[in-house]
Amino acid sequence: MTSSGASVLGAVNYDVSENIAFIEFSRFFESQGLRVPKIFAVDEKKECYLLEDLGNQTLFDLLTTERHSLEIPDHITSFYKESLKCLIQFQLKGRDLDFSLCYPRASFDKQSMMWDLYYFKYYFLKLATIPFDEQLLENDFNKFAEHLLEVDGDYFMYRDFQSRNIMVVDGKTAFIDYQGGRKGALQYDLASLLFDAKANLPQTFREEMLSHYISLLSQEISLDEVLFRKHYYGFVLIRTMQAMGAYGFRGFYEKKEHFLQSIPFAIQNLKYVLKQLSIEEAFPMLHKALTEVVNSQRLLEIAGEGKLTVTINSFSYKRGIPIDYSGNGGGYVFDCRAIHNPGRYPAYKEKTGRDPEVIAFFSKEPEMDEFLNNVYKMVDGSVEKYISRGFKHLMVNFGCTGGQHRSVFCAEQLAKYLINKFPVKINLKHVEQEMRS
Repeated sequence: MTSSGASVLGAVNYDVSENIAFIEFSRFFESQGLRVPKIFAVDEKKECYLLEDLGNQTLFDLLTTERHSLEIPDHITSFYKESLKCLIQFQLKGRDLDFSLCYPRASFDKQSMMWDLYYFKYYFLKLATIPFDEQLLENDFNKFAEHLLEVDGDYFMYRDFQSRNIMVVDGKTAFIDYQGGRKGALQYDLASLLFDAKANLPQTFREEMLSHYISLLSQEISLDEVLFRKHYYGFVLIRTMQAMGAYGFRGFYEKKEHFLQSIPFAIQNLKYVLKQLSIEEAFPMLHKALTEVVNSQRLLEIAGEGKLTVTINSFSYKRGIPIDYSGNGGGYVFDCRAIHNPGRYPAYKEKTGRDPEVIAFFSKEPEMDEFLNNVYKMVDGSVEKYISRGFKHLMVNFGCTGGQHRSVFCAEQLAKYLINKFPVKINLKHVEQEMRS
């Protein structure tokens, strides 16, 4: 909600217990000097409240728009280091919270762990048709949960500490979405941040940040680094399985295809974690099931990895050219700024290249047809060659001034053209529009 001089967010949620957790946690963390949204007003029933608007730029947005290779730029590394410093404050100062307010449970206890493991079993393993012995996997789940409970769990566990929940406001980090917090081990939140699948962080960067976190934490509490690292990858594993359960639920069950596109990133994480952990002897059926996952060609095909995936982005030159997360680099970048811009006219200011009015505008512009026909000829050659040679990724970017009209229209048209002509998977993203929504 906006006025001439300010904006606030209005939240409506009829799950009062969740509201109370968020409101009271926010007030507590603000009192401890942590940057979280201010709570301005709460209605009597605690079903609605007003809170501070921290904008719409997240750490994940910065990764998407300002990272132009697999390496992490120095200024984004600084945000990660600042986030880790703040995470430690959440974890340590949060020990003084009233944990009776936690939603839905007061601690990341065995029951919570089993819920996450069942989530992975029913919504990922079963829906992906990964074979396993039900009873033997149940036995391993119980033993694995007991193994994780060996770690001191008397800290505040943020639960979803990842780059989409870290805001960047005036060059500083701020934090949201901690209402699921509870008592738990330190390692879980660190795993959430560094093994966030879509962030696709290099392993060297993860190791650097792990060491940085341990160094900072050692200044605050007495820490056995060897023991901490030993249990850390166990929490990376359960967090990865929980995330894969979410991808399965949203992708396989709810048929939201874009969640399936995270599966290859999660599988890469899983491969790495299994190399760090020796679980075959202690948890043989869990190890067998996870090995089936990482070796499943069907999963990669479902996620679009079995055939050529063409990633098509529209973007604003103000933010820079999107990164190629496939790791191949390169691809096409087409500059649409020479084309007649409907954004210059008031009737189209609030529209995008997907709206009928803008589509009609471009249908009357011969230069748009000429531009796209040239694009089609160039991209056709690459797609044909990539398919014949078994390549898996091609990226095509369309840029314009605001990332709203010309680039969006071109990206949409190329996606329709390719899907009708070639056996490819299209990953279409409107970078600027997604950041605004």
